[in-house]
Amino acid sequence: MPKIFQTLDKIRPVYDVTYKVVMFICKILLIVDILVTTFAVIGRYVPFIPNPAWTEQVVLTCMVYMAVLSATLAIRKNAHIRMTALDRYMPAKLIKALDVLSDIAVMALGVIMLYYGWKVCQSPLAKFGKYESMPWLSRFWMYFPIPLAGASMFIFEIEALYNHIKALFVPAKEADAQ
Repeated sequence: MPKIFQTLDKIRPVYDVTYKVVMFICKILLIVDILVTTFAVIGRYVPFIPNPAWTEQVVLTCMVYMAVLSATLAIRKNAHIRMTALDRYMPAKLIKALDVLSDIAVMALGVIMLYYGWKVCQSPLAKFGKYESMPWLSRFWMYFPIPLAGASMFIFEIEALYNHIKALFVPAKEADAQ
């Protein structure tokens, strides 16, 4: 295996930690989502428990965060839906090259989401706007999943791109031995 790949493979623990942090955040958001939804449902049917108006927006916000962050986790595990019907008719090198092209396109989308999502987060609507049922909370948190997902996509796509480029130059048996 070329020395450059051996050197770059040492960065893998950074991706492992990033994956674990994003997964932990998704788990916490799921727990919060379940608890708030349970509280809202109980509040509707039990007369002495209040049914606060903020529960719906908290649940929706948590769901948005979970949706975009879990989608970025799928990048690392290569678990997204893919069109593979024609793969058996194409040369393996072409498929690997198309994987690299796909990684570059998704990475570009991540950069766009990060850049424009952050611009939206800095807009007056996000900075000074408030949630309807929680007037003390800025709408910044409603828009923040966009740049957060863009950054996460970019990080995981760097690894995916590296793995696909490595597959072009290093035989699978040699890569598995490392």
